[in-house]
Amino acid sequence: MAFYEALGFEATYKQSRPYVYLALRWSGIHLHFGPAPKDLDPVREESGGCLVLVDAVAPYHAAFVAAMRRVHGKVLSSGLPRITRYRPGASRFTLIDPSGNSIIFIQRDEPGEVEYGGSKKLTGLARALDNARILREFKNDDLQAFRALKSAVRRHGADAPAAERAIALCHLVDLATILGEPADPWLSDLRGLELTTDDRRRVESELAHLDGLREWLPSTSRP
Repeated sequence: MAFYEALGFEATYKQSRPYVYLALRWSGIHLHFGPAPKDLDPVREESGGCLVLVDAVAPYHAAFVAAMRRVHGKVLSSGLPRITRYRPGASRFTLIDPSGNSIIFIQRDEPGEVEYGGSKKLTGLARALDNARILREFKNDDLQAFRALKSAVRRHGADAPAAERAIALCHLVDLATILGEPADPWLSDLRGLELTTDDRRRVESELAHLDGLREWLPSTSRP
């Protein structure tokens, strides 16, 4: 209850006997919670799920992020509770509460089909990046995205354009930070890249949502 109230939700009904029940409301959204199973483990994040269809997801994500920063002094991006990162143009994000419930905000015009494994129109590292995007945004699986990108950088990194490799390494740094893994190997590779001014513009345009991006990139660019 404290978590949701910090985000702006209002408790419209609550009881503890003869069983627990809680009803919350915010911006036309109503969430109702009943008793949890005795063997529930919140860490498994299998408690429950709710899909919220909206016209545009970005304003909702921005509102929750602002509330988290105001109450906690930071965005809760790992562990429980947390909110998934929002990439500009993305059609969904997930809010995971302290009990492991997932509230997934989805844009109504989201594509009906998703190509798991990466778009067949892409190859090499570009396809792996698309696959990682699907794993993060649609399956909420940062760990699998991290593993897939590590493998792809080893296999295709040397043949990929510098900007593409930089984007993959930035994602690895971000994922490593979220998962509590060492980020130094990817950060070192990233800062060792030679990027042109156009390369840097592409990376900054695609990854502007990553807070530490400017600190991660090489300090200079080639014309």
